[in-house]
Amino acid sequence: MTPILSVQDLEKRYGARIGCTGVSFDLWPGEVMGIVGESGSGKSTLLGCLAGGLTPDKGQVIFDMADLGPQDVLKLSEPRRRMLARTDWAFVHQNPRDGLRMGVSAGGNVGERLMSVGARHYGNIRETATDWLDRVEIAHDRIDDRPRDFSGGMQQRLQIARNLVTGPRLAFMDEPTGGLDVSVQARLLDLIRGLVHDMGLSAIVVTHDLAVVRLLADRLMVMRQGRVVEQGLTDQVLDDPQDAYTQLLVSSVLQV
Repeated sequence: MTPILSVQDLEKRYGARIGCTGVSFDLWPGEVMGIVGESGSGKSTLLGCLAGGLTPDKGQVIFDMADLGPQDVLKLSEPRRRMLARTDWAFVHQNPRDGLRMGVSAGGNVGERLMSVGARHYGNIRETATDWLDRVEIAHDRIDDRPRDFSGGMQQRLQIARNLVTGPRLAFMDEPTGGLDVSVQARLLDLIRGLVHDMGLSAIVVTHDLAVVRLLADRLMVMRQGRVVEQGLTDQVLDDPQDAYTQLLVSSVLQV
């Protein structure tokens, strides 16, 4: 089996400061990788380098493209990378306002992504948008409402629908439950877990919340000061952490 994503010796610096360095891992089809660490650990920098928001100083990000096979996305043309971001990739922002068009209706937000890959039949687009609103538990009669009239949890669910409507194979998620009430978080996590399973989706989830990775991630990578200090199966890392920093992270949660 070929990894859907293979990261090799990735490094990003900001002058003398290390964003991330020496990061290497393989992500397999249908697998969810969690990345945890405190603020400043490098997890968001790493996600930005993987998803194309940042340009690393060295390393490779090899994605198994549907038509070309494994390709270093850092060497793809800009139009090809933009198309990849609209089709095989998805990015779920912590703040849904960063991933939605707030002045466009809920159905329009979902439909825009379909139109960006060539869909033109209004009836088909609206039918697909309605189906996806149903999948993310948004009532059909809200399809013409603007996201600004939605709660934070509904906005996040709409952002997920907008991202997943084109059937991507890889999703990047940046603190997908951050800033939401605990009850809303639980509902959203259950939704994400179901969609990942149903779609056979591979995902990389960045979070500071160990409960999130416990529920969602098959494997876990722990970062500190830009470096990976421990990685392995999620339950193994959380139940029997080997690195002192990971032990501190786990124990701080248990003491809360």
